[in-house]
Amino acid sequence: MARAKTNDPAQTDANADELRIAELRGLIEYHNEQYFVFDAPEVPDAEFDALVRELRALEAAHPELVTPDSPTQRPGGRPASTFAPVEHRMRMLSLDNAFSRDELFAWGLRLERLVPGAIKFVAEPKLDGLAISLQYEDGRFTIGATRGDGRTGENVTENLRTIKAVPKKLQGKRIPARVEVRGEVFMPLQAFEELNKRQAAAGERLFTAARNSAAGSLRQKDASITASRDLTLFCYEIGEVEGGPRLRTHEDTLAWLRELGFPVNPEIRVLDDLDAVFARCEEMEAKRHALGYDIDGVVVKVDDLGQRREMGVTSRAPRWAMAYKFPPEEKTTILNNIEVSIGRTGRATPFAVLEPVFVGGANVGMATLHNEDDVARKDVRLKDTVIVRRAGDVIPEVVGPVLANRPKGTRRWKFPKQCPACNEPLVRLEGEANTYCVNVDCPAQREQRLVHWAGRGAMDIEGLGEERVHQFVEAGLLEDAADVYALTVEKLIPLDRIGERSAQLLVDGIEASKTRPMWRALVGLGINHVGPTAAQALARSFADLDAIIAATDEQLTAVEGVGPTIAQSLAKWFTIDRNRRLVARLQEAGVNLVGDPDAGRVAPVDDAFAGMTFVLTGSLERQTRDEAAAAIAAHGGKVTNSVSKKTSYVVVGESPGSKLAKAEQLGVAILDEDAFEKLLGA
Repeated sequence: MARAKTNDPAQTDANADELRIAELRGLIEYHNEQYFVFDAPEVPDAEFDALVRELRALEAAHPELVTPDSPTQRPGGRPASTFAPVEHRMRMLSLDNAFSRDELFAWGLRLERLVPGAIKFVAEPKLDGLAISLQYEDGRFTIGATRGDGRTGENVTENLRTIKAVPKKLQGKRIPARVEVRGEVFMPLQAFEELNKRQAAAGERLFTAARNSAAGSLRQKDASITASRDLTLFCYEIGEVEGGPRLRTHEDTLAWLRELGFPVNPEIRVLDDLDAVFARCEEMEAKRHALGYDIDGVVVKVDDLGQRREMGVTSRAPRWAMAYKFPPEEKTTILNNIEVSIGRTGRATPFAVLEPVFVGGANVGMATLHNEDDVARKDVRLKDTVIVRRAGDVIPEVVGPVLANRPKGTRRWKFPKQCPACNEPLVRLEGEANTYCVNVDCPAQREQRLVHWAGRGAMDIEGLGEERVHQFVEAGLLEDAADVYALTVEKLIPLDRIGERSAQLLVDGIEASKTRPMWRALVGLGINHVGPTAAQALARSFADLDAIIAATDEQLTAVEGVGPTIAQSLAKWFTIDRNRRLVARLQEAGVNLVGDPDAGRVAPVDDAFAGMTFVLTGSLERQTRDEAAAAIAAHGGKVTNSVSKKTSYVVVGESPGSKLAKAEQLGVAILDEDAFEKLLGA
């Protein structure tokens, strides 16, 4: 009977879907982290949105596989750990997206089924910035935070105080006892251009997009740097409020925000129906580059606040709002050359060198071509006229050639056989799309490993960016991460464009990095598959790095979030002599390599479920699975995706999936919703 099931095409498809769901969740989590935490997106918004849409479709087809920790069930990305956490009194939700007129009108039909009567809408420019929360008590600004994961953000109060547009004291006659105001911090395009002029004059790296610049500027540890970046904001929503006037519509809300002294976007319009909304979306798309700031769509909201309450929210987004996303902008230009860059892992990535073209609000001179297969599929050739898209207004990419304009006699581009940095052979492994330089002494890899070590996601050393690393490597000062801690003011001053003050600031930053938590060093080492989530889990579970090195595969895989692939990668990395010598030198330099039981963890309200592991399956009637998972975490328990002998309880709702059968097979305790709530109460 089991054999028949295995050969059943439907069962095979279901298994394939489950594997694809797991893969998509991993990809989305990774790209969320790059975007929200590190302000360094690696894929265009359009490509990311396609991954999310595919995951939503698969989860809709297999509701038994939906879990509370799925990225479709929660907004935003996790907060970074550079700043103190701030718990939002009311969740800061994300928005669902519409990419066409049909999708926008389908949303409108869903709303009509939820509430009786006519629905008016408000259309707001969708700013490409950073969502923030501003809290006021008795009219005075007290706390400012980023959205983070919607529940917990980063405390950036002092940095927000440097932004002139943020009211420090409310004005008007209707000042509430307490109010939380939400808005978007962004960098005007003129300020972005001025910032890049200053960067160029100082010989520093230029910024590629105003959105990343705004996010990075707001997250500076030195508030004076934030103050120098000319950030501003528009406010568009009220969270929690005590006192103040009775508001009936969103239009009333915006009027009150203006009265209190908050900047409100003058392009916001109240509209009678979705025909008018779509016309406004087209109008905003046509004038997007005349605004002086970046937008990537229009946010459409129901105007009546009473109707909003009836419509409610999902686990990640309000039903009464929708983001209409503009299609990616495209322009044509000349492809002058195709070159190959080498990353820290040795990955060889082709990129297009272009005649600069203004697209998506920025001048683009280079664009990614991903890998050898991508170049072959697109068949772009030197001197082709190519279509360039700044998808999601972030990362430029070459869409393809304009064949009608192709010069005669052009030839297909061939991937080089030698590394452009060290001339060693490039290798494409069987079954992989990527090509690698396997020479670990390759100078390009060495520089990128150093850039990674000093980066925001790892040791966060201010001032040690790509250009500085290249300069120090060329000067013979750096070969690996341990050499960073031998840099002194005396060694740096003789170099070009480095004065005594900048040298001292860099050395101070290097010294401060020694006290960073161990998980950051683990990320900085660049071990394959070991990102921040796995590194934090390891730091919570082991006393120090020596304990991780000495751990068996069984001990490593016992850590939640560390599977066989990560365990094998760790073991392999630490068997290499040069890596062990690097770790020893980092220890000698005083870099913190001691574990932290609280690494990345939010303190629970109690430890009643400490040591317990829960699995949720099916739909609960009185709470979402996200809320159930939060309740478990608040009492010190863990929620995992799969049932094993170590699982303490499986909580079963309506239409449970295969996890229920697995629990019965293994003899794991099963709770229905009533029993689960009794356990919570106890």
